[in-house]
Amino acid sequence: MAGAPDERPFERLFVGDTRIDALPGDARGFAYGDGLFETMRVHRGEVPWWAMHMARLATGMQRLGIATLDAALIEREARALFDDGGDGVLKLIVSRGGGGRGYAPMRDAAPLWRLSRHAIPAMSRAPLVLRWCDTRLSVQPALAGLKHCNRLEQVLARAEWDDLVLDEGRIDEGLQCSTEGDVVSATAANLFLLHGDTWTTPRIDRCGVAGVCRAWLLSAIDAMQTRVTPADVETADAVLLCNAVRGILPVGRLGARTWAPHPAVADLRQRLGRAHPAFGQATASDQDDQGQA
Repeated sequence: MAGAPDERPFERLFVGDTRIDALPGDARGFAYGDGLFETMRVHRGEVPWWAMHMARLATGMQRLGIATLDAALIEREARALFDDGGDGVLKLIVSRGGGGRGYAPMRDAAPLWRLSRHAIPAMSRAPLVLRWCDTRLSVQPALAGLKHCNRLEQVLARAEWDDLVLDEGRIDEGLQCSTEGDVVSATAANLFLLHGDTWTTPRIDRCGVAGVCRAWLLSAIDAMQTRVTPADVETADAVLLCNAVRGILPVGRLGARTWAPHPAVADLRQRLGRAHPAFGQATASDQDDQGQA
């Protein structure tokens, strides 16, 4: 069923520098997940972390051997999608250029890329409720850190709970471990833990996505990147998730473990709000939370 006109995403599709009207039949991202993507928050027509998103994309394209793109063209087209100065989410997908059927990539083929505009997802002011996921993340250092298009492990993990399942109550996110048992991330966010005065976050050297908001947090606080066990999560004094669309999100419950609002998390949310107005709404809700603590 089609949505209302203002709910449909706007999009632009290109091969290299040439705009096209439809997805070609040899699109490798569609066939094999052979590509990368960036999901970006837009505030008043601007992306808070544009340079960081483009740097991560360039690193991923280099590691996968995908031909380079004109960064200035991408920026111009992205701005054109938000030329009304509005808020939203900008998604960029870059797929390796086509080369017919088969896994062998065609070297130096012009990449296929797509920009699309979407609404900001609904965000609850309540602390997140998490669960452990049964689906684990494969250890593959060649892809570690990349936001590549093969997200089947996250799809399977997210399918483990239904928003309307009454016996579980509300579930906002799930934590995933690697096949070796260490905690890596949530399905769509990075993880930070506070023990006393020490922040830690899982290392992203064997699997997982090196998030842009994660990078901002690592530059803002002295956090240790280390292997994290499920027990480390459950014994933490505070837990937060973060991503580039939602910012910093406090965690309130994981299974039977609960956490009260923590001033250190509130402080980080307020610091992010001051650095990037897109996330400034966190300040008021944090003040409310601290009044309830």
